[in-house]
Amino acid sequence: MSARDGAAEDGREAEVRACLASVTDPELDEPVTDLGFVEEVAIGADGTVSIDFRLPTFWCAANFAYMMAEDMRDAVAALPWVTRVVPRLREHMCADEVNRGVAEGLAFGAAFGEAGDDDSLANLRTTFRRKAFQGRQELLLRALLAQGFDKASLVAMTAAELERTPVAGAEGAGLKRRYLEMRAHAGGPAGPDDRAFVTAEGAPLTEAGFDEHLRTLASVRIAMEFNGALCRGLLAARDRAAGTPTQPEGEAPPEP
Repeated sequence: MSARDGAAEDGREAEVRACLASVTDPELDEPVTDLGFVEEVAIGADGTVSIDFRLPTFWCAANFAYMMAEDMRDAVAALPWVTRVVPRLREHMCADEVNRGVAEGLAFGAAFGEAGDDDSLANLRTTFRRKAFQGRQELLLRALLAQGFDKASLVAMTAAELERTPVAGAEGAGLKRRYLEMRAHAGGPAGPDDRAFVTAEGAPLTEAGFDEHLRTLASVRIAMEFNGALCRGLLAARDRAAGTPTQPEGEAPPEP
């Protein structure tokens, strides 16, 4: 392989991993790359992309695994040079069903027969999208409060006004981007003149109910963060047992 070919392959792998970073664990609303689930990416000369991934335990819910495999496939398939995407779940009780079903483009119910339920999977996606919306909203609201915004301005803020509002801090722009991405899929109409901050059911926030709303959001976020920490711990324990320490992307390896 020439240096140019090697650089091209590295560039394509970087594109694939950037796509995978947009895929979240449905329960935790954290990128599968940050969680350490993605183990290997291989790119074929014909544009086929293979993605090996592993979940924290052998018994992780099959519907969660199916959603992540589908989302990985769809995210990477959007790259113009990709001809086929093959997510491969490893070391899981339903790996064969998940891998075959996603490779063949089957719905969850078709892949699992009587054990699968397409409606329940769709409902689960809706439930976790709602939780992600709530968790992202709480973090953004607290960042804007710390920046000096008052309750009255936040409950009245439109989506267009939020788009124009800089959010301070190293993570401010990311908080706003992630919230607006989810606002398009939750909370009802999300046009420029619609309220930026609403409940998951689409009801406008009020000054009187603002503090209680924040407490509700915080309880959702804390539960998600706890589950995330538990998943990382389970994955790390599994890797220690296998003698292959987990190394989430973007983190430096521990010093000897």
